[in-house]
This record gives sequence, C-alpha cells and structure tokens, in this order.
Amino acid sequence: MFISLLIHNGLSRSPILSGSATGRASFCAGLAAAAGLIAGCADRPGVAPATRVESHDEVIHGVTVADPYRWLENADDYEVQRWTERQNALTRSQLDQFSERAAIVSQLEKLNDTTTTSSPMVVGSRLFFTRRAGLQNQPLLCYRENSMAGEAKIAIDPNKFSADGTVALDWWFPSPDGGFIIYGRSSSGDEQSTLYLHDVGAHADSQLRIPHTRACSVAWEARSRGFFYTRYPDPAKVKPEEAAYHRHVYYHKFGTLLDADERVFGEGRAKEEWNDVKNTSDFKHVLLMNSLDWAKNDLYIRKGDKFEPIAVGLDGRFDADAYGQQLFIQTNWQAPRGRILTTEIDKLGKENWKELIPQGDGVIDAFAMIGGKIVVHMLQNAHSKVRVYERTGELLDEVRLPGIGTVRGLGGKPDGDTVYFSFESFAYPPAVCTYDIKSREMKIVEKTEVNFDFEKYTTNQIWTRSKDGTRVPIFVIHRKDMQLNGTNPAVLYGYGGFEISITPTYNPQLFVWLSRGGVYAVANLRGGGEFGAAWHQAGRLDKKQNVFDDFYAAAEKLIADKYTRPERLGCYGGSNGGLLVGAAVTQRPELWRAAHSAVPLLDMIRYHKLSIARLWIPEYGSAEDAAQFRSLIAYSPYHNVKPGVCYPATLLSTAESDSRVDPMHARKMAAMMQAAQNCKEHPVLLRVETKAGHGAGKPLNKQIETQADHWTFMGWQLGVFGSSGAEEAAR
Repeated sequence: MFISLLIHNGLSRSPILSGSATGRASFCAGLAAAAGLIAGCADRPGVAPATRVESHDEVIHGVTVADPYRWLENADDYEVQRWTERQNALTRSQLDQFSERAAIVSQLEKLNDTTTTSSPMVVGSRLFFTRRAGLQNQPLLCYRENSMAGEAKIAIDPNKFSADGTVALDWWFPSPDGGFIIYGRSSSGDEQSTLYLHDVGAHADSQLRIPHTRACSVAWEARSRGFFYTRYPDPAKVKPEEAAYHRHVYYHKFGTLLDADERVFGEGRAKEEWNDVKNTSDFKHVLLMNSLDWAKNDLYIRKGDKFEPIAVGLDGRFDADAYGQQLFIQTNWQAPRGRILTTEIDKLGKENWKELIPQGDGVIDAFAMIGGKIVVHMLQNAHSKVRVYERTGELLDEVRLPGIGTVRGLGGKPDGDTVYFSFESFAYPPAVCTYDIKSREMKIVEKTEVNFDFEKYTTNQIWTRSKDGTRVPIFVIHRKDMQLNGTNPAVLYGYGGFEISITPTYNPQLFVWLSRGGVYAVANLRGGGEFGAAWHQAGRLDKKQNVFDDFYAAAEKLIADKYTRPERLGCYGGSNGGLLVGAAVTQRPELWRAAHSAVPLLDMIRYHKLSIARLWIPEYGSAEDAAQFRSLIAYSPYHNVKPGVCYPATLLSTAESDSRVDPMHARKMAAMMQAAQNCKEHPVLLRVETKAGHGAGKPLNKQIETQADHWTFMGWQLGVFGSSGAEEAAR
C-alpha cells in the first residue's frame, strides 16, 4: 500500500529510489560508468575529477534509498579532502580564466569603499551603533554621547582580533547605563562564540570568558550586578551529537567564577528547545522566549527568583515590552498578521489581556516603546511602514519614509522623544533616520554616500499567480533604458522559509550585474513571513512544494513579460534558498541556464542527522516519520537527480566552518550532478571556502571574492561578457 502511494505521488520517478534491485544496480552502474569516463580524462582542463561510487542502500519505511556518495559526508577523511581540493581547483580554473573577473573585483571594491552606519541602540546617555569605513574587513562597534550629532568613538574594533579579519564580533549587549558591553567573538565563520565583558570607559576587556555561547542572548539584571545569558554544554563533557543542543539559560553574578553560574532554565527539557532572554526597553524586567517550533513560542517574565509564564502552550509567536506596570504583547496567536495586546505586569493571565492594536492588512513585524508611545514596524506587500500609537491604541501618525524599502532597528528611550531607525532599498543605500514624536518630523541624519548613479535604475513590483492560483509578488530591478525584448540576462533570487521576510534592501554587489545590463528579481515566496503566519504555514512541511511552484511561476512571469528567456535566466539562493535552487534545478531544469546554490540543504533524508539541523524538523519534517519521509523524498534534490538530463550550469558553494548547514550537502550534490549531467557545455562546479562558515562574520575581502565568483559564473553562463558557455571556456 505504501509503495503504491509513492508511485501515485510520482516518487518512483526518482532514480535513486526504487523497490527494484535491478533498477538500483542499473543506476549505480551508470554512475560508476560516468565516474570511469571522468577518471579517464581527469587531468584534462575543465573536466570534473573522478568520484568514487559506493553501493550504500538503506531501507526507510519499506523503501530502499541508495546513497552512492555517503562517503563524502566525512570531512575529516583524507580522500574527501583530496577530492575537495581537486573540485576547488576545477572551479578556480573555470572562473579565473575570465579577465572580466578582475574588473568585477575592482568594481565591488569601489562600491564597498564607503562608510555605512547602522541605526543606533540608545542605552543610558550613549548611542551604540556599528560602522564600516572603507574596505575594513569587519565593522566597528562605536558609540556617541547623547545624540547622533556627537563625536563617534570606537568601543570595539574587531579588525584587531586577527590579522586576516576572520575573527568576528558576533553579537553585543550594552549594560543599562552604557558603561559595559557583553559581546561574542568567533573565528573562521564557525559562530562558536566566546563571551567577553568590555569596559567602555577603560577601553579594555575584563578577565571574564564564557565559551560555548553560540548566537547568545543576554539580559542584564536591573542594577547590573550580573546578567542572564544562554550557553551550550562543554563539548568535552557530552556526546558529540549533544553539543549543538541543550541551549540553557544561566545567571552570572559579577565577582564570581564561571563554575558558580546558576542554570535557571532548561534543565530536564527537550534538548532541541531554543531559549532566548532579553530586557524590556526600560531594563526593569527580563523576558524569556522558549520554543520547539519556528512558528510558535512560550513567553515568560522574571519575577523574584523564577520565570513566571505569560503565554505558554498557545499556537502563535509572542514577544513583549513594558512601560511602567503595563505589559504590551505582540503576537500572531489568533491573528496571523499580528496584533498587540496589553495587560498589567501583576495580572499576566490571558483572561486579563486586552486587544490594543488589532490585526490589519499589513503584518506587524516588531514594535518598541519610545517616548511613552508604541512605535510599530509593519510590512505591507513586502515593504516597510512605521506607525506611532498611543498606549491606548489610538493611531497618531504614520512616518513618511523616503520611499518603498526596508526599515531596520527601531530604537529610542522609553522616556525620550526621538525614534531612530535605518532605511534602505534596492537602489537606496542605508540611511540613519530620526523621527521626532512631538513635531512628527522625519529627518535623515546620516546617509551612506556611494559614488554611483542610482538614478539610472528602476524597481518595480509585479505579481504573478502560482500553480494553485495564489498571487505572488516579485521585485524587479534593472536599468531604466533596458528594453523588454526577451533577451536580457536575468537572475531570480528566492528564499521561502522559516517565516523570514525578504524585503527591498541595498546590496552593492547587485550593481555589478545591473550595470552590465542584467535584470535582478526577488520573489516573495510562501514559507516566508511577508504576509504573516498563514503565508509561512503554506510553505512548510508537506506544503513545501508550494514554495518551489511559486518560484517557477515567478520565472515564467519574467519570461512572459519579456524580461528574459530560459537561455538567459539564472536562479540563486542560499541556505534554505540553496534548497530552493536545488529543487528548481532537479524539477524544472529546462527553465534555467545557470544556477547557484549556496550553503545549501540538498540531502533532505539525512539533513537532520548533522550539525544543528534537528532544530529545523518543525519546518521540513524528518525522514524518521513515514508521512514526512514521503514528502521529503519527493523533492529532496540529491535524491531526484536523474542521469542523462541536461541540467543548467550549476555552482554549488559551501564553506569548511559552516556549523549550521553541513558542507556534505554541496559535496554529495556536486558528485551526483557531475555524474548525471548530459550537457557537457553546462559545467557543475563546487566551491568550498576555507576559514569561512554560513556567512555571519565573513570579512569583507572574502565577501568580495565570493561575490566576484558568483557574478563571473552568472556572466559567463548567461552571456554577459565574451562568448557564453563552453566555447569561451575552450579558448
């Protein structure tokens, strides 16, 4: 019965999944033959290195699944390392042959050679912000006294952490008076932070060091006698598979040893739980968010020596802030686009909750208590709006933003009059803005100045309908003088997962592409958060195929509206977006000429067994569950590569220190696609970066090299410079 369901759902089309021993043997023999052909010409320029095929069958829920490249999962194996070196050498030989790459690097350096400042966090009398000046590898953590008009002083310079810029400042939390900063350092992009305590006035770190604080959250005790923080177990004291879990909350009291730190939350609970702590805006209270699911969380507040529940066991996401004795709760519980509730801090039960700001057309993304008002950031059709409300829920004003774009970092003091935020869009570099609550005036106080003519470019939002009729928006950016004649090279980007919203943001590298006549498009796919919780739910678990269908509909819209054609269309995505590209390549290979899948998930049958990936089971499901296995195997890119298919030219990129998505995904997919590829003029390349991880903390020089490879690959395959494809490669 189960096998018949698989066949009915089209799963029997996967060449790596079969109930027939003969079928499995035939496919593996084909891979072996392909590997043999490669081995016979392994020393020829432009030819992929030989990849050993091994017979590795696994029966899962009565279905035999072959995994001929399982051996590539072991990064410590010498054979895997040598194979990776040869793959990198092939990629370098293909991309470095183009003189245009040097011009791309030069242009990227010019576009990045500017000063960019983040929106400030206002703490005590100080405004803390990050700033990157010129081509610094890492942004500085700076502060000003009293206002943005004051002199910018450096609090922490991460460029002094290491000579090559690969040691990063991961996160930072100033004390209530702004006198101290707790921050994290990690190296080579591994995000395995160590916590430090920095004295701002003395401009020096204390002796305190707390390891195993990946993605740490910190909440200061009101009088700064200590702090709450999250940390993981010592890997030397637990089984290897446990070290990435058990994220518990601890309390550190100043003047005591680390061993004396008290574990205050997490003991005896599920190892996959994600805990975060934070202060309310006035630093008078500590909140705790606890979750096993990306779509919902529990919320607690610290009272005395324990955390008391605010919202526990409810189907929604919760966050909160306080003003005086009034608690304000942001939630999508029973309101998928979000609403704000209120209650008193001594009356936490939901029977006391009162709806203050009801659900509207837009999605409530975040809020802050500033100047005694409720300042709300909303998304309307995937771009930002900022509204100001009285604490009674009355709408006072909507901030007049510079245009359609993205607002980040709402900041200000609960008793102040100024709201700080940054604004940016595709062709609008980041600007720090202020809004005066009394005068209702918005000003730009600091703008990123780039020596580039952005007026030559235009951004449009177009809409298409997905396979099931759902309307999907697409942002399209290109030169104003471009002709809609179906011949333009275009790259379509997507993500579609974890309720993450993809909104108009400035990225200097886009203008390498746009200035060469390219089109860049961003599709807002289901699985994201652009239209609220229901939009997310429609693209997760057994509904993941909707995300892919939305992406194909966006590509077909670009073609139908004559922006481009399949022969000049590329697709790109990273992480969960890398999975999207893997599915796009295997499900609709005819739709693309080129694809770049970055730091991707691609083996969806084994993904949850490595690194921190069990945290993502609520989003994707697990092959350990029979029904979820059926959904996963239907689209798992690695398991749906078919021999003899003309796949688009594909770049798979990953990094050795990636502690989120295991690099094995890219390695195994590269081997599988190289063996199966039926179009020799469409290369399958693997790029494995050293001293880098999933992307956080990556020094600017490495970012530029990565971006140069991406645009060189797209320019080569989509015919932007010289002759396209294998003809130029042969020369």
